[in-house]
Amino acid sequence: MLTRRAFVAAAVTVGAFPSLAVGHPVTLPDKYLPQLVNTGRKDWEAGSLHVLPDDFFLFFMLQDGLAIRYGVGVGRKGLYTAGTFTVGRKAKWPRWRPTDAMIRREPHKYARFKDGVAGGPNNPLGARALYLYNDAGRDTYLRIHGTNEPGTIGSAVSNGCARLTNEHVKDLYDRVEIGARVELHPKVATA
Repeated sequence: MLTRRAFVAAAVTVGAFPSLAVGHPVTLPDKYLPQLVNTGRKDWEAGSLHVLPDDFFLFFMLQDGLAIRYGVGVGRKGLYTAGTFTVGRKAKWPRWRPTDAMIRREPHKYARFKDGVAGGPNNPLGARALYLYNDAGRDTYLRIHGTNEPGTIGSAVSNGCARLTNEHVKDLYDRVEIGARVELHPKVATA
């Protein structure tokens, strides 16, 4: 449960969000910039994350239905997996390796990375990653991570993960605790 101090700190930080909009060369639509919103969802517990794929939003829940809303990119058609997960691990400038399924699906794009890519600004996971685990404690290979392609925010382009700009994922990373619940809500739209 978020303490009052953490809530006040989050609210104060929200006032500084304009600085989060200048960390990359792409100008995002205002709706995808982090902002404090009232979700009206008192059943979403403080500290949890909710991804609404049709709207391209991730909500980090505060208290009493308030949340910090971030714009995200999500998994493209057939690759988005809805469900409830737990943040099992966090990493700064994480190492990345495409999954075997990614390599099989698009060898021309991913086979050259089969040995992995060191963390850094050119890494597809970006500046930070939250690793999503299932209820049995196993890594699902789903991530909430940064991207070095901020123009993909607001679209369905990934191999299943939710991506934020590197500046926005740094902010989110500092707020999320290991063990936080993550709900990747089902897609409703058919397109």
